[in-house]
Amino acid sequence: MKPVDPRLLKYAGAARGFFVLAAAIGVLQTAVVIAFAWFLTDAVTGALEGRSVASSLLWMLALALLRGALIAASDFAGMRAAAATGTQLRRALIGAVGRLGPGWLASRNQAALAVTAGHGLEALDQYFAKYLPQLVLTVIATPVIVVVMWWQDWPSGLTAIITLPLIPIFMILIGIATRTVQRKQWQTLQHLAARFADTVQGLATLRLFGREHRAVAQIEATADQYRRETMKVLRFSFLSGFAMELLSSLAVALIAVAVGFRLLAGDLSLEVGLFVLLLAPEAFLPIRQVGVQFHAAAEGVAATEDVFAVLDEAGETSSATPHKSGAFLQNPGSVASVRRTEAVSPELRAENLRVRDLPPVSFTARPGTVTLIEGPSGSGKSSLIAALRGAAPFAGTATLGGRDIRELAPADWIAWAGQAPGLIRGTIADNVALGSTADATGIRRALDAACAEDLDADLELGVQGSGLSGGQAQRVAVARALYRHAQSPDRVLVLDEPSSALDADTEARLWATLRERADAGATVLLISHRRTARDIADEVVSLGVNA
Repeated sequence: MKPVDPRLLKYAGAARGFFVLAAAIGVLQTAVVIAFAWFLTDAVTGALEGRSVASSLLWMLALALLRGALIAASDFAGMRAAAATGTQLRRALIGAVGRLGPGWLASRNQAALAVTAGHGLEALDQYFAKYLPQLVLTVIATPVIVVVMWWQDWPSGLTAIITLPLIPIFMILIGIATRTVQRKQWQTLQHLAARFADTVQGLATLRLFGREHRAVAQIEATADQYRRETMKVLRFSFLSGFAMELLSSLAVALIAVAVGFRLLAGDLSLEVGLFVLLLAPEAFLPIRQVGVQFHAAAEGVAATEDVFAVLDEAGETSSATPHKSGAFLQNPGSVASVRRTEAVSPELRAENLRVRDLPPVSFTARPGTVTLIEGPSGSGKSSLIAALRGAAPFAGTATLGGRDIRELAPADWIAWAGQAPGLIRGTIADNVALGSTADATGIRRALDAACAEDLDADLELGVQGSGLSGGQAQRVAVARALYRHAQSPDRVLVLDEPSSALDADTEARLWATLRERADAGATVLLISHRRTARDIADEVVSLGVNA
């Protein structure tokens, strides 16, 4: 585990500014420490000599207040930097996931990724507020204080130079031993989050089959494992703290004993000896604190390593496919920001398109037509759509206006509604306008066109769109695709089983809407097992045994 990963400076600009500020604060703190030790020495020796020490005491008070203010400023700057860096890394992570595409995301543990982006990056607070300032202070203060000690009393400076390397050596050894248990703790937390998310999502099924108690027992076992891993990390942390304190105490004791004997022998003045003794603990303090704060920040560091792995993978993907580096990749989170530089023909052509071990498919979806993909369950209808929208790899060719669709961002050319509505918490209007600019009139028209005229666009939905029936949720999803297509009519309208939860009358009205869109020039690609869909289809592509 690196003290500072160079990728942090690469992916988070806020971190670079923080290092500059931390260095400035570190220089001031070092100057304050040396000055305070000098005025304290002057106050003690002056009192012994009978001199007035009022000015020294006032300087000590001012310096103590200044040191406290600098520590508070360092903490404040660290918290601000942690918040800004977390925001930047989350934004970069979302952008990387957008570049890697839904196919990559489907192959990953999404709950673990959410824990990394949420709880993991929140743990950067300790990393920035405590660990990094101490690391910067160690780099600045320790060598400066040792040089001052050498300047005042070279034997004490030499003792500090000899003993100081022992602390980082032990830190490295303990860090190597700690890395394994810290990584295992973080992986256990991700596993716990994934198991909990899966259990909540499938709770209705588990209760139906009487297996909810077993699921609870598994979560409890995973939570207990996380507790044990956390205790291991704490044991290593305490061991590290003990080792740091022991080594630094022994080093300071060596300096103190040597100074004491030379004071008794008259080889060293009280003023120099006391000044060196006051500086000795300050020389070891920053590096001791680095060891203490290292463990507190370990969780945030582990999370950033996971984030950097995704960002690096996305960077390799972008460099391997430079033709994708357009406006979409510069801001993949905002579909509205995409600006097409050329007119894209909405004719969609697939030739020998094969997903996994399914039979190859060929078809052409032209403007002004409805192309129906039909076939029995398991014939590959949804897999075909997954390939077109980038959620599954495929062999063969699929082009839009002569361009390989793998060179295009799916959000740039497709208006899609899948079998799962994919609704989120918020109003129905929020769900319809998802990823697009909200237009109340357009949203209302899309809902009406999707046969959802009875739904209030301002109705608040719960998590995953709770509050609607299955048919209502499906119609909202269709309305979202229609709204997206209405905003950019050159998109291909792709609907996967849009009437599976609808009654016959509602289905007939939906088919009429799709036929109307096609007659207006839209390219419509429809997947449906309903025989009534043939009534509006211009071309039928049959998959599976019935082909």
